[in-house]
Amino acid sequence: MSRTKTTKNVKTIPATLRQFSSTPINEQRKRRTAGYARVSTDSEEQFTSYEAQVDYYTNFIKSRDDWEFVKVYTDEGISGTNTKKREGFRRMIQDALSGKIDLIVTKSVSRFARNTVDSLTTVRQLKEKGIEIYFEKENIWTLDSKGELLITIMSSLAQEESRSISENVTWGQRKRFADGKVTVPFGHFLGYDRGEDGNLVLNPNEAVIIQRIFSMFLQGMTPYGIAKQLTAEGILSPAKKDKWNAGTIKRILTNEKYKGDALLQKSYTVDFLTKKKKANEGEIPQYYVENNHEAIIEPAVFDLVQNELEKRTPANNRHSGVHIFSGKIKCGSCGSWYGSKVWHSNSKYRRTVWQCNHKFKGQEKCSTPHLDDDTLKELFVKAANKLLEDKDEIIANFESMKDILYDTGPLETKQAELQNEMEIVTELIQQCINENANVALDQGEYQRRYDGLVQRFDTTKEDLENVSGQIKEKVTRRQTMTAFLDELKKQDELLTDFDPLLWHSMIEHVTVNSADDMNFVFKNGTEINI
Repeated sequence: MSRTKTTKNVKTIPATLRQFSSTPINEQRKRRTAGYARVSTDSEEQFTSYEAQVDYYTNFIKSRDDWEFVKVYTDEGISGTNTKKREGFRRMIQDALSGKIDLIVTKSVSRFARNTVDSLTTVRQLKEKGIEIYFEKENIWTLDSKGELLITIMSSLAQEESRSISENVTWGQRKRFADGKVTVPFGHFLGYDRGEDGNLVLNPNEAVIIQRIFSMFLQGMTPYGIAKQLTAEGILSPAKKDKWNAGTIKRILTNEKYKGDALLQKSYTVDFLTKKKKANEGEIPQYYVENNHEAIIEPAVFDLVQNELEKRTPANNRHSGVHIFSGKIKCGSCGSWYGSKVWHSNSKYRRTVWQCNHKFKGQEKCSTPHLDDDTLKELFVKAANKLLEDKDEIIANFESMKDILYDTGPLETKQAELQNEMEIVTELIQQCINENANVALDQGEYQRRYDGLVQRFDTTKEDLENVSGQIKEKVTRRQTMTAFLDELKKQDELLTDFDPLLWHSMIEHVTVNSADDMNFVFKNGTEINI
């Protein structure tokens, strides 16, 4: 049975809805349109540009009969390399996804985002909801078939522009550091104001607070205790906040700028897109500027505080940091440290005493007595006055021996040689790896060569750490002795009262043998029995 062949007939059914918005094609609804304006700095000149952009987009959107003005979203003083901190931008995207906006008009791709990933992610997110973006400078409409390709290209170019700007800024900063030009965030820095030349100028009112912090620490208070005290007194923190914290106090105590010096490039930017910063642990050069500005804290006192901070670390297990005598009183019976104990804490007879921490531990109790603050202070005054009788002889002996005892010249020469060796070995290791990656080598021979270089590197590194440790130890001892003698020189008369700074700068420790037998060991090695 034969069939008659029929002709295929295709009919076109016209679209009745818009592709992305699903609204009827013949609907004459106005597109709800918003503008977006951003300037990347908060200078006066840019503020004028910012106001001009807001005014321009307001008038531009309102001039179109087919657009309904929503608002102009703005961000000022914000970088475009990521969208995390751009509140205006984020609010605009949220409103658009909530159905309040159909079209976003902005100046250019670089104003919208300089990060390709951020830009494309946002565009696609909006595109799925039928929301279009119009980039005026590039004449790009994102719902157009060519839109995404053009955006990808333009965003990549904008990202490279941002990278170039970031690298130029970084180069400029490092050049200033290399030239010894010091700058700090003055709005969050206590003790100094910005001078006419941009350098640090002492602020007398704030300097008093810094001096108090160092003094309270040397009197035995912890950073937490100091922060609590300053907060209670209503003193504003460096960030002009009512509440202080221990971290802020510790940063002040360790900041070399308070002794008139400046260490530059303590941190650096790891990624120009995320602006993530990292502490500089040797990845890039640092620069140390001595005597850059007027000191608030005498260098000898600053160094004394650094030594005290090191003693108070948990690893040393000898200084609780709650009192001036912590980690300074030693039991002559068992060798343990004395600690503070509160007697009659809930009565009018409450008092704080010092006794051996192991007095009641073990089968045999220590025979050493407990002591109170007043007794310790009185005995220190007696010991210090005995030392002052030989003041001139002690100073003369130190002056004649200091260059021999604390000479670091040979060690520094050795240190420089080891640093040079490390640089050479590091380069050889890199060459070895590159050669293996580009040339077909015997892998057994390559591994032996590589292992030999790594062993050489490890040995050199260990020697360098050892030499650097010896240098640090000699420098610390010299600083300690200098601080000790500086205080000794200032004492023209015998002491009548206890001085916390003298205690810290002069005493190494006190050994308690009995109630009438105590050895005061001073930092120059002198022992005085009281």
